[in-house]
This record gives sequence, structure tokens and C-alpha cells, in this order.
Amino acid sequence: MSTDAHAAHVTSRRRSGAGDPASDLSPARRSRPVDAEYAVVVPSVGRPSLAALLRGLAAQRDPVAPTQVVVVDDRPLTQTDALDLPPLPWPLHVVRSGGRGPAAARNAGWRSTTAEWVAFLDDDVEVPADWSRRLAADLARAAEDVAGVQGRLRVPLPAHRRPTDWERNTAGLETAAWATADMAYRRTVLRAVGGFDERFPRAFREDADLALRVRRAGWRLTRGDHQIVHPVRPADWRVSVRVQAGAGDDALLRAVHGPSWRAEAETGRGRFRWHVATVGAAAVTAAAALGGRRRVATTAAAAWAALTTEFAARRIGPGPRPGQDGWAAEVARMAATSAAIPFAAVIHRVRGALRHRGASAWPPPVRAVLLDRDGTLVEDVPYNGDPEQVRPVPGALAAVDRLRRAGLKVGIVSNQSGIARGLVTPDEVAAVNARVEARIGPFETWQVCPHGHDDGCTCRKPAPGLVLAGAAALGVTPAECAVVGDIGSDIAAAAAAGARAVLVPTPQTRPEEVEHAAATADVAPDLAFAVDLLLGRRHSAARAEARRPAPTREAVVL
Repeated sequence: MSTDAHAAHVTSRRRSGAGDPASDLSPARRSRPVDAEYAVVVPSVGRPSLAALLRGLAAQRDPVAPTQVVVVDDRPLTQTDALDLPPLPWPLHVVRSGGRGPAAARNAGWRSTTAEWVAFLDDDVEVPADWSRRLAADLARAAEDVAGVQGRLRVPLPAHRRPTDWERNTAGLETAAWATADMAYRRTVLRAVGGFDERFPRAFREDADLALRVRRAGWRLTRGDHQIVHPVRPADWRVSVRVQAGAGDDALLRAVHGPSWRAEAETGRGRFRWHVATVGAAAVTAAAALGGRRRVATTAAAAWAALTTEFAARRIGPGPRPGQDGWAAEVARMAATSAAIPFAAVIHRVRGALRHRGASAWPPPVRAVLLDRDGTLVEDVPYNGDPEQVRPVPGALAAVDRLRRAGLKVGIVSNQSGIARGLVTPDEVAAVNARVEARIGPFETWQVCPHGHDDGCTCRKPAPGLVLAGAAALGVTPAECAVVGDIGSDIAAAAAAGARAVLVPTPQTRPEEVEHAAATADVAPDLAFAVDLLLGRRHSAARAEARRPAPTREAVVL
């Protein structure tokens, strides 16, 4: 590694690349310093187990402290009751992500941090008292070409009987490759590959997809010595049918990564081909019966029955024995769900193949730009209700016109707390917006939050509501949006919503906001430079510093 490349790595905790192609961040081997810093990110939908996990973190023995703990509240924005969060000895930050799934929640979490490493934990795991110390030791030992370190998972199973099908499925996490129930990644690598693919709506294949992209970029993933406990969650009898929705995620992986994705991601073959055979036998049975072909129908029905029976036997065999607790109920569940699972799996796979046909690599290109109003497009006049005081910042019209000519949709996201404070009326704000529209517009959407800081709304930046609403109004996903603003709340709202962010500082922008944006987003001296970044005509200084020499073949071997 050259001296410049090494210096770039040393400074990557403060300034790292945003949205780089994976080839811009390929590794070279070197020894790690012993003071690797990390943040903890916990996505949650409000399970009671979250509080137990946080108490376990607070009770760490001889801890190596994280820079912060980020809890990502991924409940729908309509749920405004507070999460049950016990006190921690370290900074605790809560981010709302709008109920968009664990991939989007993890992205919102790591994008709010500046630590060198990001340790992801599920909200239903338990951490032993030495977890943080062992994690820190694993990170300190990681070589320069190691992008991620997986923890070891232990799933307690009942000692008085054989485990049920659901319990065995959960226990499979003990040998699963790169499961983010306990997985630490370098933040610079997450930025380079675009983080988790938010098209995965459930906690199933998003971790395998990320690992595959990281390893294809030339990085290694390793297993550490730190360990967590993953209890088996309670589940109803239909859970094994519901989880077949993951077959649609398999279709996305195949569309993006090709037919060899299973081997590369180390996920195993699964049973899908047998499910197709089972559904095919049932279809032939029905078609032959309707056509009066009794012999064919009988033969096909026998094939369906044999396949279904064999599948049920495979699931019942390792389970509770006659006389053991829950045996009869487990056999009944397996019999019913073994008949339903093949149909559910095939239906979800077909739907996924149709939905993701022609899917491109993650992250997607920017298709829309949401701009802050005051301080970004027009001079900041506090609580302005007078259209005559609207003065576009230098170059605003030219910058916005360039975005339009490039085919990007353009909208506005603006906090207007003066309405809540009684300093301006909604009509006055509308009049000012109309003047901005006349001077710089047209804009395809206006998203305005009228609430005050203490109103507890989910639209006021840094919450993601305005950005999510703006993306929906423009007909794009949040990942296809970029947010351009002049203060930290603009950047935080973009991160929480899953959008790209560019900070254009003004004299009112606090230095710590600029420093944080330099580590988590892009920073531009003016709107023209920001547009250059979004159109791919310039690289940020952070991106340049994140570059690495091309990897060797040796570097991609585990």
C-alpha cells in the first residue's frame, strides 16, 4: 500500500467515500491498530426484548465503550409512543426509519454514525457480560482487507425434548454465514457498496446480499470470538408458511447476482426444486381430473402425496418424540404446513421473479432531488412571511435547471416552525413558496412541516417524514432521492429516509455539522458543485480519500 493510501485509511474515520463504486474501495493487507472504535446499531420494531438487550449492554464487564448506541425505531411513523429505553453509560441516539424493513433501518443507523466500525445487533438477542470487550479485540485484530467480523451465535434449545421445526430453523443461525444478528462492518466499506439493499423488505437475505457484494469488491469477512445468545422467539403454527415470502428475495438475488449467488453467499441449496415438483404434481392432478384423464390424475396425485409425505417426514423426524411435551401439536402443524409450504414458496418466487425482472445493482441511480428552501435555495430570512424578501442564492436557478435538463425530478422539503409559533401564517408561507416557485420553479412537489420542535411530529427534519413523502409524491423510492440542504437536520433526515445527502454549508452551518456531514455524506461549497456531485461529474474529497489499490486474488479468499 502506498503512503497516500495508508494516510487515507487513517483519516477514514473522519472523512470517507459516499456512494463509491465498489472498485473504488478495494483493500490491501496491513495490521490493524489496537484502538479501533465502533458504534452499535440496533434496528427495532419495539419488541420488549429491546430493553433487555440495552440493559445487557449497560451491564458489560470491563467494557470497551462504543462511541454511541443507535436504536433505529422502524415502526410506522404513525406510531408515536416512545420506545422502552433504559439508561446507558454511553450516548444513545434514536432514529426513526418509517417502518421500511430491517435493511433500510440498518442503513439509517450506520449512516448516522462516524465510527470506524459499525456493530449490528438484532433487538431480540442477549449479550454476555464480556461481549463488548471481545468485540473490540476482534476488531483490533482485523487486517486491513477485512471488511466485516461476524460474532458467534448460540441458540438455546430445550433440554427436556427434541426441538420443534421452528426451534431448529432458529438454531440454523449458529452456522449461518454473515448473519447481521451480530455482525460488525467497516463504515467506509458500507458507504462504498451502498449499504444494505433496501429492496429486501424482511430480515432474510439482505445480509447475504451485502456479504456477496462486499466480497466481490475484494474484501474478506471473518468470524470473531465475541458471542451472543439468540433465544427462539414465540411463533404461531403458520410461521413456517409465512417465512416462504423469502423465496421472493431469492428471486432478487438471482436477478442481480446471477445463478451462482447461493454458492458465493454460502446459503445452501434449499428445497425449492422439490417444492416446484410438488406444485407441478398437484397442477397435473387438477388438469388431468378436469380433462377426464383419470389414470394420469391418479398417478400425479400419488406423486403429490408422496412428495408431501416425504417433506412432512423430514420435518417431523428430528422433532419431539411421542410422549414428549408438544409432540401431538407439532405433528399436526407439520402435516398441515408441509402441504401448504410448497405452494407458498412457488407463488412467492414467481411474484419475486416478476417484480425484480431486470433488477439492477444496488444502489440505484439518483432520479429525484429534494432541496431545502431557506439557506439552500433562497437567502435565509428567519420566519419569512413576505414574498418581497425572497432572494435566490447565487446560482440557484442555474443549478436547478441543470437538474431538470438531466431528467431529474425536483421538489422542496422545508421546516416552517414559524407556523406553530404563530410568527407566520400558513397563507404567508404559501405566498413565499409561490414567489420561490416563480423565481426558481417549477417544483414537482412541496413538502412543508408546520410543526414546532416540541410537537413530536415525524415530518419535521431530522425525522424522515418529509423526505419519504417527497419521494412518494415524485414516484421514486427514497434510495433514488438525494437531499440537498445547509444544516445537519437536512442530512439526518436524508439518512433516516435512506436518501443520498449533500450539505452546502453557509455561515450559519455549525462546524460540527460540517464535520459530521464530511464523514457521513457529501459536502459541496455551493449548489453548482452539489449538482456536479449528483450528476457524477465530480468526486468528493471523501470519496477520493477512500480509494484503495486494486485487490489481489489472495485478498478475496476467506
